[in-house]
Amino acid sequence: MSRAFVVVMDSVGCGGAPDADRYFNGDVADTGANTLGHIARACAEGRAEDGRSGVLFTPNLDRLGLGAILQDTAAIPSGRMPEGAWGWAVETSNGKDTPSGHWELAGVPVDFDWTVFPDTSPAFPADLVAEVCRLAGTEGILGNRHASGTKVIDDEAPEHLRSGWPICYTSADSVFQIAAHEETFGLERLLKLCKDLAPTLHAMKVGRVIARPFVGSVETGFKRTANRKDYALLPPKPTLCDWAHGAGRRVHAVGKIGDIFSMRGIDDVAKGRDAVLIEALARLVDEAEDGSFTFANLVEFDTEYGHRRDVSGYARAIEWFDREIGPILSTLRPDDLMIITADHGNDPTWIGTDHTRERVPVLVAGAGARRLGEIGFSDIAASVAAHLGLAERGPGRSFL
Repeated sequence: MSRAFVVVMDSVGCGGAPDADRYFNGDVADTGANTLGHIARACAEGRAEDGRSGVLFTPNLDRLGLGAILQDTAAIPSGRMPEGAWGWAVETSNGKDTPSGHWELAGVPVDFDWTVFPDTSPAFPADLVAEVCRLAGTEGILGNRHASGTKVIDDEAPEHLRSGWPICYTSADSVFQIAAHEETFGLERLLKLCKDLAPTLHAMKVGRVIARPFVGSVETGFKRTANRKDYALLPPKPTLCDWAHGAGRRVHAVGKIGDIFSMRGIDDVAKGRDAVLIEALARLVDEAEDGSFTFANLVEFDTEYGHRRDVSGYARAIEWFDREIGPILSTLRPDDLMIITADHGNDPTWIGTDHTRERVPVLVAGAGARRLGEIGFSDIAASVAAHLGLAERGPGRSFL
């Protein structure tokens, strides 16, 4: 039986979303944002030389069609004829964050507006703050504003260590994030706080409550750990994971996928840093059962480089992924399907620190060599379902 793999390069958009003018970083619309295109151009112009040098080097992804996508979406010449199927996908869901992107990739567009908190200080209503304090057993919270996760920890961690109050912050996405020291506050206490608070936020249509544990001291500095956990609102309908699982297929999750779908329709999950996750993906390509579906997310493009507006770091991450995915592509079986895509943009050349509303690349191994052009996010779910012979296809149309 055929197998299918969907690999999400978190935030690696390719510009041109038709409704980008409705989405903002601060007061600036996302019109013109292009994560891949602007990184590639910065590399070509010598503006991404920290830890790497020269043009963006992605021979394995170019072989599938990445260079052709850049030629079409950013007017960057490509001399390679793609050996895969390639195009880009447009999202219809409201929002530009992880749940809406992944749910629609899995065949369930979001038909409601997410709740986002105002970019004010304080950002959170008093009754929500009171509930956090009740659950945490503290007299107050720190943060209470839009913030970059690493900066708010640097700013608030000394007072957090003194008072024991949790650090609460948000962004332009529909999230409520709580950072706390793994040792002084306690990891299990932080996870329980987020889990207990999640129903309140989900009832408000806030997409995720995210635990952001960190370690360190004032003297040594602070660093987030790999023990992040997302408590996500359940998708409103069965997703591709449910379709496959309901048909008796094994469904493997790699990275944030288990959290994004609250483990619904998923048999097992591998978690860790991206270097660990790419090894897990390689093992699944070697070992996953006939008829199985693997859904993977590699998040560090977004968390480590996009939000921090680190162009060189983002380019290094793309080149690292290209080196790692090459051997994986070469071990795919003849009847396997692998789709490499993204969930939104996070242009490191753009103003602000939030996601950008963009189309996403679609690179396909196992579907011949052809130009797909523009498709919808849900078409990816429909194509995987068709490849696996599932009855449910959702609202999308298969490109196979």
